[in-house]
Amino acid sequence: MAFSGSQAPYLNPAVPFSGTIQGGLQDGLQITVNGTVLSSSGSRFAVDFQTGFSGNDIAFHFNPRFEDGGYVVCNTRQKRRWGPEERKMHMPLQKGMPFDLCFLVQSSDFKVMVNGSLFVQYFHRVPFHRVDTISVNGAVQLSYISFQNPRTVPVQPAFSMVPFSQPVCFPPRPRGRRQKPPGVRPANPAPITQTVIHTVQSDPGQMFSTPALPPVMYPHPAYPMPFVTTIPGGLYPSKSIILSGTVLPSAQRFHINLCSGSHIAFHLNPRFDENAVVRNTQINNCWGSEERSLPRKMPFVRGQSFSVWILCDTHCLKVAVDGQHLFEYYHRLRNLPAINKLEVGGDIQLTHVQT
Repeated sequence: MAFSGSQAPYLNPAVPFSGTIQGGLQDGLQITVNGTVLSSSGSRFAVDFQTGFSGNDIAFHFNPRFEDGGYVVCNTRQKRRWGPEERKMHMPLQKGMPFDLCFLVQSSDFKVMVNGSLFVQYFHRVPFHRVDTISVNGAVQLSYISFQNPRTVPVQPAFSMVPFSQPVCFPPRPRGRRQKPPGVRPANPAPITQTVIHTVQSDPGQMFSTPALPPVMYPHPAYPMPFVTTIPGGLYPSKSIILSGTVLPSAQRFHINLCSGSHIAFHLNPRFDENAVVRNTQINNCWGSEERSLPRKMPFVRGQSFSVWILCDTHCLKVAVDGQHLFEYYHRLRNLPAINKLEVGGDIQLTHVQT
């Protein structure tokens, strides 16, 4: 398959808004809704993925409500009849504040990320391929709605015989003020940057989608360790790096490094012998001050699988483990595009790497 440009974004659309999703929903499609919650107009808004423009058949109704302490309703409407509500009794949005909603379509569900953090999973009640329209209504002002296509190109890596693919990736997304995303214009689709996905195996229910490829027989059940690969284009705001694997039963430590030349911009170092997750930066072979605090207990467990999602933001890296936000690490090296190498080593077995 060849690279294919994503659907051009809708820029500053008026609300209420309804627009066509070209080609309909497909496994791996990512749709981003960026805007601001209005502070003086109503207490609800909704994003609907539906069939046609009538609103009679809505596969996924995402409905934040700023009342009774704030909560989010998810539902499906078939032939004008609503199904049972699924309520998330937590409100990640604030009136008067900008937001970034990312809807990831997968074969079994929608995954919704709010401002870079996984918020809710909604299992399909109707076949998602029926959806051809996105609608937004209520107390919001929209900056843009963008689409990231899951088209892939098979490529052969230099480090091993394990195949991987390169899907297109939308360029950095702005936050805050209503402005056009870099590289996005109504008349021309955004330029394509590359995200490398190395796939050895995947587990049912994994947090992140992998573009569909024909089944491949692999010579080894995991990546060679230590593992080193490039980060195409380096880091930039909205760039994600995803790793999955299994901690060895007798593990003492492992590390994930994001490197800039000879420097280590970000060192993530779970230590089972200290029951700690250490973060640091090394510049000119000298380590800086360690960061160890966590909002909850050690998320990595010997003998168990894990997934790590590193999301680059303007001022920091946001790190989630097994779908739960764990910490933020503020950039100590500011030249983000120069951070273009990933190193993984230690007492783990890697099964999936996406850079």
